[in-house]
Amino acid sequence: MEHNIYVYIAVMSAVTVAIRILPLTLIRKQVSNRFIRSFLYYVPYVTLAVMTFPTILYSTQTPASGGLALAAGTLLAWNGASLFKVSAACCIVVFLSEMILI
Repeated sequence: MEHNIYVYIAVMSAVTVAIRILPLTLIRKQVSNRFIRSFLYYVPYVTLAVMTFPTILYSTQTPASGGLALAAGTLLAWNGASLFKVSAACCIVVFLSEMILI
């Protein structure tokens, strides 16, 4: 069976255009449903979390050191530490935990 790459490109283009144009043409007025507005509000945060979380765990030599850094960063951020302090603390935690674990 021979595959035609032009068919794949056409289908990909149609899906991409449909995803971008259909909401603009179908939704003309402001969304008033509380559930949908709440859902749309959190979509960027969830997308960022889904892309970031696996990287946090698997970018280190051991997932345990990534998990420890995640826990330390979460605790510091929860207690109001600045972004610089949180990132520096996470780097230090990864460095020390990998020295101990490996």
